[in-house]
Amino acid sequence: MANPANSRAQPSGATGVLVLADGTVIWGKGFGAAGVAVGEVCFNTAMTGYQEVMTDPSYAGQIVTFTFPHIGNVGANPEDIESKVEGAVGCVVREEITPHSSFRAREQFGEWLAAMGKIGLSGVDTRALTRRIRLNGAPNAVIAHDSKGAFDIPALLKRAQEWPGLEGMDLAQRVSREKQESWEGGYWRLGTGYGRAPRDAKPHVVAIDYGSKDNIFRSLVKAGARVTVVPAKTSLDDVLALQPDGVFLSNGPGDPAATGEYAVPVIEGLLERDVPIFGICLGHQMLGLAAGAKTAKMHQGHRGANHPVKRLEDGVVEITSMNHGFAVDNATLPEGVEETHVSLFDGSNCGIAIRGKKAFGVQYHPEASPGPQDSFYLFEKFVGSLG
Repeated sequence: MANPANSRAQPSGATGVLVLADGTVIWGKGFGAAGVAVGEVCFNTAMTGYQEVMTDPSYAGQIVTFTFPHIGNVGANPEDIESKVEGAVGCVVREEITPHSSFRAREQFGEWLAAMGKIGLSGVDTRALTRRIRLNGAPNAVIAHDSKGAFDIPALLKRAQEWPGLEGMDLAQRVSREKQESWEGGYWRLGTGYGRAPRDAKPHVVAIDYGSKDNIFRSLVKAGARVTVVPAKTSLDDVLALQPDGVFLSNGPGDPAATGEYAVPVIEGLLERDVPIFGICLGHQMLGLAAGAKTAKMHQGHRGANHPVKRLEDGVVEITSMNHGFAVDNATLPEGVEETHVSLFDGSNCGIAIRGKKAFGVQYHPEASPGPQDSFYLFEKFVGSLG
């Protein structure tokens, strides 16, 4: 059951399946929600934080293969949900989900996954599947779970082959909030949970939501800002009407070039007016496009909580959390745009700053928790520059 061989012969007891667009059929034991979902198969190297991964809107349209074998062993709880909108459609794991052993757990991971409408597949040789992605790139696939093991493999294969893939797809509109709101959540503390944001805090940051993680807004609050969150397609005039001291560009899923059709003109207008800007992940890519650079689809992407990034100004290496399948092409950075950070895995761009402007962005996630806190200074740098 664990062997991802190109075989359509269903083994006894298989209640889940992953069908790749090239015809590969990977059998396993289904858990979580029953049903069928289509997406791009990626892998994540984090040892924990799986609940945050599954509820991160940046994973919309993706099936996450966890390289760490024991996923689910700390259970699930309401505090570790990053967003209530669409995230990953499913996950693939090595071992079956076992009873949780964390004092913070409120339910078993498989039960939580079912309640969230997400499909899981266990009993898979995730090392072999990860190697396949590294060699051949992230494939389109269908993940399916049926308690009786009833699967129409030709129909699932057809669906995987007909799915257009993430390239050229604008998913930010699908996962962005629909209305403007004042952010009220504070930072999390053990024993007390999430606090409340001070209502009279200054400066005022307007955050454009392309598919944001809630912990980003909590981090801005922790750094001293008052935050107003607006939908992805908010106009330049409406952003300026809120009288921001600075504008934050959030993370999100999909192809940045597609989202940039409506996002880039707004950012260009902000740059023309010298409004301070900070972008993370997709927001970083939007800033890069607005500055004149280009973005490109990566072969396998970067996803995990142990990615080394070099800060070029002083050589400091930050251990970061990442989740992206597209990147700013550092070969296309125009004059006046400085590369500030690079990945030590492959040299890809991980940060830019626009000379003469208070505008910068990073490809990784400085708000990540659980995970390293090496990069929280970026929130303090941004908010501190607005006073």
